[in-house]
Amino acid sequence: MLVVVVFCALVSQVTPAVTPASQQMVQNWDRHACALLVCAPAEKGMPGRDGRDGLQGPKGDMGAQGLQGPRGIAGPPGTLGPPGPPGEKGCQGETGPKGDVGEIGPRGVRGLQGPPGSVGPAGKQGSSGPPGEKGAKGEIGPKGAPGAPGPQGKTGASGPKGDQGSVGEKGQKGDMGARGLQGATGAQGPVGKTGIPGAKGDKGSIGEKGTKGDSGLSEVNLMSKKVSALEGQLATLQATVSKFQKVATFPGGRIVGNKVFVTSGYEGTFDDLKQRCLQAGGQLATPKNADENAAVQEIVVLHKKSVFLGITDIQTEGKFKYLNGDAIVYSNWHPGEPNNDKGNENCVEVYVTGKWNDRSCGEKRLILCEF
Repeated sequence: MLVVVVFCALVSQVTPAVTPASQQMVQNWDRHACALLVCAPAEKGMPGRDGRDGLQGPKGDMGAQGLQGPRGIAGPPGTLGPPGPPGEKGCQGETGPKGDVGEIGPRGVRGLQGPPGSVGPAGKQGSSGPPGEKGAKGEIGPKGAPGAPGPQGKTGASGPKGDQGSVGEKGQKGDMGARGLQGATGAQGPVGKTGIPGAKGDKGSIGEKGTKGDSGLSEVNLMSKKVSALEGQLATLQATVSKFQKVATFPGGRIVGNKVFVTSGYEGTFDDLKQRCLQAGGQLATPKNADENAAVQEIVVLHKKSVFLGITDIQTEGKFKYLNGDAIVYSNWHPGEPNNDKGNENCVEVYVTGKWNDRSCGEKRLILCEF
């Protein structure tokens, strides 16, 4: 009885270690063994054989599926298989219905400016628009390079009187001008000295008796008259030579008839210039016709400076006279002159155009004397 119990206990302990299917088979066998041991007599018998002669028991029912075990760690990826053959192109599906208009997306970044396009054809001239507002005066631009000298224009009308300029430096002596036309033949010169007496001639034949002559006193009177005439001619010649000497001293001078106009380039007020001309034996220029005025104009143009004439209305306003008090016999006023601007213009100046203008005697002008 003790042996049977131990054997059965061993079988019960072994069975839990097997699988469910094996456990079922052992339990069946255990039941048969216990029954065999219980039914057999309790006496000592022969040793039993191993279980090789035993019959295989029937296959037990399949046990219930056990719980799924935890998922194993993913293995490494396999190598890429070869690409499959391209599939056939499917047929085009039908056009689907037009979708709803989507919302306007955010404005994109402005692209770079493209190259300028070609100039299009000129459009039709539009109608004149209303004049715009006057813009602000722009800044003065940089001084440009001097342009090529243009052709000489016509002499324009004299502009308004400018302010008195400062006295410039004395210019260099100009070149001698071209020789003028030959003047009129002067008066006969004085009788020359008596020449050396010649050799004594042969005695001539006796002539006829002449009429009774005047007394010697009449011959003296005749000789005296001839001497006086020669002295007058000499004085005239000396005056003419003096004029030409003055012209030679001032190459810029002009001769018109019996008048000589000269300047030294000096500038001063009217009273100063008048005194200097008197000291030189002449007077301020007083042109009394168009030719004399043209000669004065030539000197003004040559020096590019206006001159004072020997004409004023100091004694009576508006009545211009020569320095000796005589009324003027010729004038060449600029349009609108004389106007006695500011009530202090009593002297007369000559522009480069040859026109006259009344001017203040206290201003400085180029000296121009007349001899």
